[in-house]
Amino acid sequence: MSKDTILPGQAFRARGAASNAAGRYEATTREAHDDGWDIPHDERLVRTEVRLEAPRSAITYNQSPDLPFDRSINPYRGCEHGCIYCFARPTHAYLNLSPGLDFETKLIARPGIGAVLDRELRARSYKPAVIALGTNTDPYQPIEAEHRVMREVLEVLSAHRHPLAITTKGTLIERDLDILAPMAADGLLRVGITVTTLDDTLSRRMEPRVPRPARRLQTIRRLTEAGVPVRVMVSPLIPGLSDHELEPILQAAKEAGALAASWIHLRLPLEVAELFKAWLAEHYPDRAAKVMGRVRELHGGKDYDAAFGQRFKGQGIWADLMRKRFEVAIKRLGLTPELPPLRTDLFRPPLAQGAQMGFDL
Repeated sequence: MSKDTILPGQAFRARGAASNAAGRYEATTREAHDDGWDIPHDERLVRTEVRLEAPRSAITYNQSPDLPFDRSINPYRGCEHGCIYCFARPTHAYLNLSPGLDFETKLIARPGIGAVLDRELRARSYKPAVIALGTNTDPYQPIEAEHRVMREVLEVLSAHRHPLAITTKGTLIERDLDILAPMAADGLLRVGITVTTLDDTLSRRMEPRVPRPARRLQTIRRLTEAGVPVRVMVSPLIPGLSDHELEPILQAAKEAGALAASWIHLRLPLEVAELFKAWLAEHYPDRAAKVMGRVRELHGGKDYDAAFGQRFKGQGIWADLMRKRFEVAIKRLGLTPELPPLRTDLFRPPLAQGAQMGFDL
């Protein structure tokens, strides 16, 4: 898996990963070969490709004891934001694509998911509970502006008066305030905005196509002004690189109107570990050993420990210290660790086309 399909001299513009090694399920590896032909510079640029998938299902269920929800929807596979630390990168291996550069350049949109979701919500056996969006890849990544798959999902959930929780770094969420504000007023919506750092340089290096930190704070302000309850998600905190920013981020989010806050330490599952270490060696070679040493202290000597109850925040003295810092900071700022629960009692599937009084004709 050490070889990849990146050509010598190939240009990267605002990309997180610098390699494209084959996924763990591949029987063969590929290696780029320069045949000597001179390729114009603009043709060497790695561009975003979007493929379309006809979804057969919309809602994904889970039984994880670490998660506060049991169902989610993913409008997209892969994410153009290109965050080098993204725990979802390994999912691209299921598609015979690389968790490296493929994850942020070979994307899959799922148009038509709204109709599938509508059908699933109308099933007689369906019982409403909060649906989470943005738990794997960001539903408001740049391609949403064109494909509008997230908008499809929101229109259906709004029509059914179904509770939902959104996690995003994307400012495109402001486009949908016409749907989100009324849902929030009815107790059907909460939003988490992720702020990893206030440092523009660090942000651009590790999450290259995410809006600037100040712009995300502005999104918090605009959402809260529209009546949408917002939680700031300080995630991931990277030991020795960004963890000193916990309190300043919480302060800035509070000033922008956030009501609640949460945090998670850096997670490096499967292929993410090697991608992150390569990125760290390139951009912060003077801190690489310290950062990875601290990460391993958090995870029992390993790059990552996937055990329930430990994978999000780690264990040991550094994890305990971060918990204490967080508790002290939110108490001082008047933030809460959770937003109020959402309502499920308003759930009502709308009349289907050609139906009267709730009965199909």
